[in-house]
Amino acid sequence: MSNHEYGRAFEIWRGAAEADWHAYTHHAFVEQLADGTLPEAQFVHYLRQDYVFLIHFSRAWALAAAKAGTLGEMAAASATVHALVHVEMPLHIETCAAQGIDKGALEATPELPANLAYTRYVLEAGYSGDFLDLMAALAPCVLGYGAIGARLADSGGPYAAWFEVYGGEEFQTLCRDVGALIDAALVRRLGEGWVDLPRATELAHRFKIATRLEQGFWDMAITPPPTVP
Repeated sequence: MSNHEYGRAFEIWRGAAEADWHAYTHHAFVEQLADGTLPEAQFVHYLRQDYVFLIHFSRAWALAAAKAGTLGEMAAASATVHALVHVEMPLHIETCAAQGIDKGALEATPELPANLAYTRYVLEAGYSGDFLDLMAALAPCVLGYGAIGARLADSGGPYAAWFEVYGGEEFQTLCRDVGALIDAALVRRLGEGWVDLPRATELAHRFKIATRLEQGFWDMAITPPPTVP
């Protein structure tokens, strides 16, 4: 997968955060998923935290619908909320149920600090900023999982289904659509020459911070879960 498949802004932002992007998309957690050495308990720990994450991530995309400047932007944001709430989160519920964790226990999962830091950063970007700020903060999650899935879709092993979801055509289409949404939003608000404006540096910085917070999420995911009294 070449960078430009997810759009011009992604290619520029990813390039400006190259070291952090590599550390995120090639994190030890991801590599252990790919080679099948990640303990199943760690994967379930990740899924529980990711379920909590997706609740806030859905709120952030709903906020994007409220911040949208066109009906097209609103439709894209609301469609993403629908996919998160009605497709991705139910998959987490199903997987955790197979491990003896029912929906009630899943929703009661204590939110760990790295999760809280990341989700609240994204929401704050939307509350205090505009649609572009929110897109820059949201992009590393969507497009990062797409990049990981595209690279490792044929990994096989016990976690093959996870990679197949994010490397599959449905999710890859979502990534291309999000990339196109961001590109169009930038041109609509800042003009064709947006990349040369000071605002471009601010947005690239938001993308970089969110990428580092993704690294922190993986760090949390690969660390044995704390004992809950």
